[in-house]
Amino acid sequence: MIHFKHILLVLSLVAISCNDTSKKDSETAEADILENTDSEKISDMSIYNLPSQWTTQDGNEIELKELKGKVLAMVMIYTSCQAACPRLVADMRNIEKQIPEDKKNDVQYVFVSIDPETDTPERLTAFAKENEMEEDKWLFLRGTEEDTREFAAVLAVNYKEISPIDFSHSNIISVFDQGGELAHQQEGLGVDNKETVQTIIDLAK
Repeated sequence: MIHFKHILLVLSLVAISCNDTSKKDSETAEADILENTDSEKISDMSIYNLPSQWTTQDGNEIELKELKGKVLAMVMIYTSCQAACPRLVADMRNIEKQIPEDKKNDVQYVFVSIDPETDTPERLTAFAKENEMEEDKWLFLRGTEEDTREFAAVLAVNYKEISPIDFSHSNIISVFDQGGELAHQQEGLGVDNKETVQTIIDLAK
């Protein structure tokens, strides 16, 4: 948690500095004021301070802050994984099934690839179809190697390529509140997820 706070605090300060030096005319200044007003609602602990860009399984470019307003259940996987990742997918599906109907629309389930070179949007789309996760609540993201490493550090996820198609990696499911703050983490495969589910239920509107 110390590293998590430090990283996001530094990133937020960088973002503010960039905003302060980019005001070139009145129109830009007004836009910056609106942006800064909105950013005041995001704490230093929020992942929405990260400047990374991501591509969805549909080929759309997004920033994490576009997910603001929903509870996020996030996990890092790669689609060619034959060991841990299918079990992580099953764990995410099991968590989703336990969320009450009146809360389901307030939750986004996010899979972030640790192998962006292989996991193109086309591959992510195929993976979503294979796992019957084509609904909007299931979101698959790929980023640059740098952004992926940075995000993994924030989640305390370690991963290492051990062959061109295989990685060793942490098995962690993270829950974030509507403002992008880390609320809970579940580590392991097939573990008791009652606390994870309850956290999501408590956070969802």
